[in-house]
Amino acid sequence: MITNILISALGLFGATIIGSLLGFTIKNVPHKWNDSILGYCAGIMLAASILGLIIPAADLAEPRQWWIVLVAVMAGAAFLNVLDLVTPHLHHITGVDEEQHANNSTINRVMLFVMAIAIHKLPEGMAAGVGFNNTADLGNAWAVSMGIALQNIPEGMVVISPLLLAGVSRLRTFALASAIGLIEIIGVVLGYALGSISLTLLPSLLAFAGGAMLYVVSDEMIPETHAHGYQKQATYALLLGFLTMLFAERLFA
Repeated sequence: MITNILISALGLFGATIIGSLLGFTIKNVPHKWNDSILGYCAGIMLAASILGLIIPAADLAEPRQWWIVLVAVMAGAAFLNVLDLVTPHLHHITGVDEEQHANNSTINRVMLFVMAIAIHKLPEGMAAGVGFNNTADLGNAWAVSMGIALQNIPEGMVVISPLLLAGVSRLRTFALASAIGLIEIIGVVLGYALGSISLTLLPSLLAFAGGAMLYVVSDEMIPETHAHGYQKQATYALLLGFLTMLFAERLFA
């Protein structure tokens, strides 16, 4: 099982690095393509949270404790909501538009952008790690990991351009992108560790991770894809991403 965790963690980190390297090559991605890419990522995340986390959580829960899964989903979303409120950052995932937070004036724009990405990397990693405790169906865990890895590539790409445009050196930009990827490794290990404490808690942890991912999709990703007039393309890209994840989930089943 440790091998699976290492492969998953390094795979997520490697996907972020690949995306970052592509970002250095493909600069100034137009909003039309950027929104489509993020829409595709949103579809993958949406499907991964439902098919790989929330549904398995419901299947593992006792018949009379199904309500715990619902509470855990909402708790996961609320957890990200609290982080959003207490952590100063740029709201939109590409760092183009700034949401007002009380402490924004004390932190430079580059670090706010980095925090916007990093905020949801930890729960993403936890979502991948916690699923490996469900040894009866590792296919779901691998599907979630693959889905997150797939979206890490284009997300890694969109991290690069705003940092370079802000005047950050290429070396520091790559270092920041790598640090963001390392956060996900920590999340994978933490998610697996929490899930291994008690199998009784596993359904709640899976549902919690699923709720956190749903929050990211709804609060960060979809609004960004609909902010520049290319919502139709982004919507179809989301559907394509959802179907990609559905196919992957069936492939690993």
